[in-house]
Amino acid sequence: MSKCLYLDTSAVLRAILENGTSPEVEALIAAAPVLITSRLSLVESARALHRLRQLETVGEAKLADAEREIGAVWARCELWELTPSVCAKACQVTPGKPLRTLDALHLATFVLAREKIEGLELVTVDDRLQAALGAA
Repeated sequence: MSKCLYLDTSAVLRAILENGTSPEVEALIAAAPVLITSRLSLVESARALHRLRQLETVGEAKLADAEREIGAVWARCELWELTPSVCAKACQVTPGKPLRTLDALHLATFVLAREKIEGLELVTVDDRLQAALGAA
């Protein structure tokens, strides 16, 4: 049975920019009937592409393709906003874990979404976020 997934930016960037390195993640994204993410993901992915352009380590054609593919994934997603309740939850989520601010916002959004969507699963390739998930 297909799953409802919350996509962390790291999973989408890995699946598209490093295609083939995480086939499980790529398959999950392709098969999911419902995808959710934070509006934060759009900002993070845009900034990642800007950084790659500045570094000039990836060709412009590949970056343009990646930008289209990332946009197509985000277009499939239900976007959750960075609301006051998400920010409040991010301040409190997993206080014993070394979680960065943007990851705390993703985890808070996921936790709040999971309260409304039974069986929602987080897809991430970020080790710190994955470790914090168990404590959330």
